[in-house]
Amino acid sequence: MRFKYAYLLLLGYLMGLPQISHGQHMTSSPIDSTEKRPALLKRIPYTQLLVPAGLMTYGIIALESHFLISQNQDIRNELRENIDRKFSVDDFSQYLGTTSIFALDAFGIKAKHTVKQRLFTAAVSNAIMTFTVLSIKNTGTVWRPDSSANNSFPSGHTATAFVGAELLWQEYRDRSLWYGVAGYAVATGTGFFRMYNNKHWLSDVAMGAGIGILSTKIAYWLLPLLDRKKKNDKTNYMFIPSYNGKQFIIGGNIYF
Repeated sequence: MRFKYAYLLLLGYLMGLPQISHGQHMTSSPIDSTEKRPALLKRIPYTQLLVPAGLMTYGIIALESHFLISQNQDIRNELRENIDRKFSVDDFSQYLGTTSIFALDAFGIKAKHTVKQRLFTAAVSNAIMTFTVLSIKNTGTVWRPDSSANNSFPSGHTATAFVGAELLWQEYRDRSLWYGVAGYAVATGTGFFRMYNNKHWLSDVAMGAGIGILSTKIAYWLLPLLDRKKKNDKTNYMFIPSYNGKQFIIGGNIYF
């Protein structure tokens, strides 16, 4: 039940983000933004929620469904049957997508947005993803397949990788679909190796993928705020480094 509660909070938080208009305080009454909010909502393609919401729904259901729990076990046993050692490529591949949206500049491959805009979307998407993943991990007691810790759900590596994949898709899909395809292939591989290395269940990976994709889409929905800031600078950004016990993370908040 705690996972269902966390999931509802997550969806409410993520769905509510795009409705924040520039210069509007969180405590403002709905009347204050009556004119701005409908125009902003019309620009949001809610059909893009289908894939990440589907992945996240599967991840939640798999926590309580006996059939899917058994499926998790079967996949884990199949992967572990003939594995002699770990292959920790996932520790590095999780960052490949995000770094690529800046590194490709060196090869003369132009992105859709400016460096400043890409910094904004990368920072915001990773901040949303990190906050969401750590919040859900702290509500649950799902043990990792190797029994090393009880914070298995969701997969942070996978969420990070799918943030990068969606960033690549958003920035280069107009140039060539293959950049996005490559990004999603690497992200899927990252999720696979989290299971291969006996660190996560399939449900963990699915939830992480959904969070990563959705966090990035929201960052792009919020991108117009960056342009509005130039006209009326009332937005402050605060980035806070944190340590989760295994790696350093930079999170961020946006204040209006």
